[in-house]
Amino acid sequence: MSMEQKIAIELLSKHLFWDTPVEGIDIEKNKGFIVQRVLEYGLMDDWNLISAWFGLSEIGALATQFRSLDPKALAFLVNITGLPINNFRCYTTKQLMNSPWNY
Repeated sequence: MSMEQKIAIELLSKHLFWDTPVEGIDIEKNKGFIVQRVLEYGLMDDWNLISAWFGLSEIGALATQFRSLDPKALAFLVNITGLPINNFRCYTTKQLMNSPWNY
C-alpha cells in the first residue's frame, strides 16, 4: 500500500474497520468494501471523503451490486444518486427472501 493510500484510509473513522487490519485495505481493490462500510457505519465526514475519492456515479454503480445494504443507506443512495430502487441488487434480492417470522 502506498503512503498516500495509507494516509487516505487513516482519514476515515477508526470504527469502520474494527474487524480488518487497516494495512491490508487497498483503496482501488477494496472500493466496494470501503463504500459499504461507510454507508452502513460511517459518519457524514466519511461520506464526504469517499464521495470526493470515488465520485457519486461510481459509488452508485458499486452500491447497485451489493447483496445487502441497510435500508436507510439504500434510501439515501436512491435519493442522492437518482437511480431507481429496482436497480439495486440488495432491494431486488430482499423481496425474494421470505422472512421466517410473519409479524
